[in-house]
Amino acid sequence: MGIVLAVFLIAGVAAAVALGRDSRAGGGSGTAAKTVRGVIGSEKAEFFADPDTVKALAAKGFTVRTETSGSWAMDRLPLKGYDFAFPGSKAPADELSRSAEARGAPLRPFYSPLVVVAHRNAAEVLAANGLARLRAADGSGGKWATQGTLLMSPYLAAAEDDRTWQQLKGASGHAELSGTVFITSTDPVTSNSGALYLAAASYVADGGRVATDARAVERTAPLMRKLVQVQGAQQTSSDAPFRDFISGVGNPLVLVYESQVASLLMSSQRQEVGDLVVLYPDTTVSSDHTLVPLTDHGRELGELLSTDPVLRKLAVRHGFRPQGAAAEFTAATAGHTAYIDQRLTGVRQAPVPTAELLRSMARQARG
Repeated sequence: MGIVLAVFLIAGVAAAVALGRDSRAGGGSGTAAKTVRGVIGSEKAEFFADPDTVKALAAKGFTVRTETSGSWAMDRLPLKGYDFAFPGSKAPADELSRSAEARGAPLRPFYSPLVVVAHRNAAEVLAANGLARLRAADGSGGKWATQGTLLMSPYLAAAEDDRTWQQLKGASGHAELSGTVFITSTDPVTSNSGALYLAAASYVADGGRVATDARAVERTAPLMRKLVQVQGAQQTSSDAPFRDFISGVGNPLVLVYESQVASLLMSSQRQEVGDLVVLYPDTTVSSDHTLVPLTDHGRELGELLSTDPVLRKLAVRHGFRPQGAAAEFTAATAGHTAYIDQRLTGVRQAPVPTAELLRSMARQARG
């Protein structure tokens, strides 16, 4: 009898150990088995911090720890010990893939076009002077607009001439519109949105040609300097300028990601957007958020973000457009078409120069 009891006791201990291992591997308790560490662009911080995202990742066996960095500054970070890097576009991701010995090709789970948010008075003055076209909001009876198109060629011509708000007809009655007309953007040397702004602007300024060599960069360098240096000190992330704009302070024209606007509109704790008008540049660059896998776990995460239905739905909730699935974004933003152009009507995508040329363009623009 004693021998039998001993055998049962040993078997029970072995089973408990096995169950414990299974629990730690995510089998039954939902506890994540893999903790992965990554550096991301700040525009994705809220997505990864969302409790629903954390829960969805844990259900797949992942705990994700993230730190934020400017997309174009990631290559200067000591990436040893990281599982992935997640900049805001393909160019810095390609550069990271070469320098950091990536585990396979980068993955692009979702993207977001660049837009300019404007206060209504500023948007109406731009439209009255041929720098923008506005669309009346549904149900407004044509009285006011919440969406429109920024006409890049006329806007860049105004920037070239150093035009001020006071020189534009219709601006005299708005004390908040003063000084040089410019769009607030982020630091192009370190930030993705600022660099892509220069990519689109240089493409338009050079007659619809993407910069392919140093001479092409030089041709548009004086205008790029004007676009950047008129702003003074620049942020390294679009988050702060966007929050300032929504709070009613700062410049009346700010370059942001469409995802930031869409996320604000779809938020369950939505704050008032005031006199927000969303201007889609007629020539822009979409920000392809591109994950560079530095380990096998990092690659698994990238594949999950690209294919898992729950995670894709959560990405949409944070304003991102999933790759290859327009219907998901269209359905989620159906109630916000007054602000969001779901089909990107009339928006032309500008090619992006190589990372080396875009860095050169940014450095010259900064002076």
